[in-house]
Formats: sequence, C-alpha cells, structure tokens
Amino acid sequence: MKRFDYSFLAQGQLPAGFVNLTNAISELKAAGAVRREANPGIFSGLERIARVQSVKGSNEIEGIVTSEARVRAIVNQGSAPANHSEMEIAGYRDALGLVHEGFSRLDARERDILQLHGAMLSYTPQGGGLYKTGDNVIVELDEAGRRRVRFSPTPAAETPQAMEQLVYAYMDARDDGGVNQLLLIPCFVLDFLCIHPFSDGNGRISRLLSLLLLYKNGFDAGKYISFEEQINRSRGLYYEALRQSSGGWHDNANSYFPFMENFLQTLLLCYKELDKRFAVQQSGRVTKKQRIEATVLGSLLPVSIREIAEVLPDVSPTTIEAVLGEMVRTGLAEKLGAGRGTKYCRSLSPPAG
Repeated sequence: MKRFDYSFLAQGQLPAGFVNLTNAISELKAAGAVRREANPGIFSGLERIARVQSVKGSNEIEGIVTSEARVRAIVNQGSAPANHSEMEIAGYRDALGLVHEGFSRLDARERDILQLHGAMLSYTPQGGGLYKTGDNVIVELDEAGRRRVRFSPTPAAETPQAMEQLVYAYMDARDDGGVNQLLLIPCFVLDFLCIHPFSDGNGRISRLLSLLLLYKNGFDAGKYISFEEQINRSRGLYYEALRQSSGGWHDNANSYFPFMENFLQTLLLCYKELDKRFAVQQSGRVTKKQRIEATVLGSLLPVSIREIAEVLPDVSPTTIEAVLGEMVRTGLAEKLGAGRGTKYCRSLSPPAG
C-alpha cells in the first residue's frame, strides 16, 4: 500500500530553483498584505472578478461549461441552475464560498473534505459527500484516438484507510518546524489526486483544497486572482506535471518535484498578476487608453477583450476594442487568433522610432 511520508521536505534535498520560487512568492505576498490593508475597495472588486473566474475555470477544466452570462448570473446573482452543467457550476460556487468565508474553521480533515464534496455536488441527482464505492480509472486518448488507462487510483476498498493515512501524514509534516508549508501543500494535493477518493469531482476538490490550505497558511492571492483559471490557461503543463509525478506512485517511487514546481509557478503567476492588476486599478486617474495599454503590455499571457473588461470593469468593450486596434496598427501589440478566440499581447518587435 502507498506510504505517505513527507520527511524529505525537511532534509534539504530539494531542487535549487524551489528556493527562488518560494522567496519570490513570499516577497509578493508581503507586498500584497500591505496593499490590502490600505486599499480594501480595490481588493473587494478583484475578489468579485476572481470568484467568477474560479467557478468558470475549475469547471471548464473538467469540460463543464455554460455561457459567460450564465456563469455570472449563477455566481453573482444566485440564479437557479437550468441544467446538469449549471448544477455543477452552482455547487462549485457554494463550495468555493465555504473556503473563502470559512477557511479558518476548515482543515485537511476527512470530515471537511467530505463536506466540500457534498456542497459541490449538492445540486446534482447523485449528490456527494461519500467516498467512491467502485474502483475508478483515469483514461486518456492516445495519438490515434484510442482510449487507454493513464493511471489506476487507489481501489475503493482501500480508499478510507488511504485518506486517513494521508491526513495523518499531512498533519505530522505540518507540525514539523523544518517543513516549508508552501512545499507541503502540493504534495498533499498530488497524493489526494492519486487516491482519487470520489466517483466524481476529484479534480475540482483538489483545487478547493489547494486554496483552503494556501489560505490557512496566509497565501491568499487565489482569492483575488483565480488560481483555478491560471491552471485552466496552462492545463497542458498542469497535466504533464501530474503525469510525471504520479509515475511509480503506488510503489512509493514517484517524484513530487514536477507537480510541486507547477504548483509554485502557478501561485507565483497569481501573485504577479495581482501585482499588475492592483497597479492598473490604482491608476484610476490615468486615462482609459493608458490603462488598457498597461493591461496588455503588463500581462504575462495574451489577453482577450473580455479579460481586459474584467480587469477594467468601468471601461466598455467598444473602447477596449478601439484601443487594441490602434495598438496593433502602431506595432505596440500583436493580435493572435480570430473570432471569439482572439487575444492580444505585447509586440515582440517594438515599433520603430
């Protein structure tokens, strides 16, 4: 049976790059805390935007989608779900609310994990809050379009004991002063995903647990910049890291490092995005054109008109589109894709002169 042991985190045998990642996150975390105290209004606005993106992004990763307008109505207005996909979306909204408002009372306990799962599937006919009763497998398509088993999680009969041991191992490591909590969290999340304790919703619960444990350790960027949406935008890298770190898991021969690195990079991206969005929101006296330009030029990833509108809710999409057109004409930005998939990024070839 899988043995859960995180003692390696206290033995100083970690990749050198992890130190740089954790230091960068900690520096941005400290800056964010000061800004939040001084600018509660800006952060409240960012939280409202992030909550919609989190509900949309986490479900979209699993192929659960509805229109942008419906996601907003369900999250912001409490609109009743009209179909099964919207039941899943409404459930994630409620479970995310539990994490946001109740993280101080929740923990990496089995009862709390089951509570989150129950809330997340509370609108669906099958419901939630119970471990799987049948074995499950993780299937993928190969290059020829054939389905194959990528990973076989813990059997249903062994799941309760595995979850119990996972929680105990996490609590032991959490109480070890030599263990960096920011490195411990992705190890716990990886093991949860490999156990795959539920018949449905494991990926979404793993992201809620990520937020919960980050919040409990003071890393709250995911409350203002959607952690789930950052994963969604780079889901290929996320799944590759998960694949690498789950290899040999049943035999205690896996490496946590690929998944840990992806987790830390995603969190760092959230903090960098928070830093950028705060600067944009704070610059209210700057012209709308300058704020749109700053949003595009400061973004680490290509952005769409919709995404810019989320960052700048007081600027109309028509104005954004006009400024983007001018930025492309003058060589300040590049247009990527077409139609609904159109995005914009900083030009790789700056304008002459």
